[in-house]
Amino acid sequence: MPATSLLDQVLSVADESLRTLFAPAQSARALPLPPDVPLTEPEKRHIAGLMRVNHAGEVAAQGLYRGQALFSRATTTRELLHRAAREEGDHLAWCETRLAELGSHPSRLNPFWYLGSFAIGAAAAALGDEVSLGFVSETERQVEGHLASHLERLPAGDLRSRQILQQMKLDELGHGQAARSQGGSDLPGPIPWLMRSVARVMTSTAYWL
Repeated sequence: MPATSLLDQVLSVADESLRTLFAPAQSARALPLPPDVPLTEPEKRHIAGLMRVNHAGEVAAQGLYRGQALFSRATTTRELLHRAAREEGDHLAWCETRLAELGSHPSRLNPFWYLGSFAIGAAAAALGDEVSLGFVSETERQVEGHLASHLERLPAGDLRSRQILQQMKLDELGHGQAARSQGGSDLPGPIPWLMRSVARVMTSTAYWL
């Protein structure tokens, strides 16, 4: 029976992974947005680059949380991770829709971001739920800073993209707080630095590809 249960989990993760990478993203929450405004072509390219980075980050978040959930010990930890993944799925859909509105496309390296993050999530979960939840907390802290910088870099008139990023930032704050309240531990000094280094590679690449 345990083997069957594990097989069911693996098949479920495989199905969710394929949907994330190859199916149009669907949002469970409607996000009322202001009307679009005329933008210059350079503005569109710049905004699309930022939204592509954010979309790639949400693809990575799906991989991270699913890798963590698959190997987490406690049901409560697993539920928190699945809930966070669902909300990140909304972010994925919002970013994908905005990219289409701008006449652009998601990162062509999304399978790489997803699989790499899944492996990192599984490794974090293998160290125990406290470390895994601490990883969620640190990830969300860094993402909040990243979103804040994007909000500063958006053209002032692009209220549509701005509202998407502001809601994402609020959700990330909630995920981090939930992980800490459920027992997430502080990570050793080198790990947050390594996480920032990996994130820099992804953000600088996804802006263009």
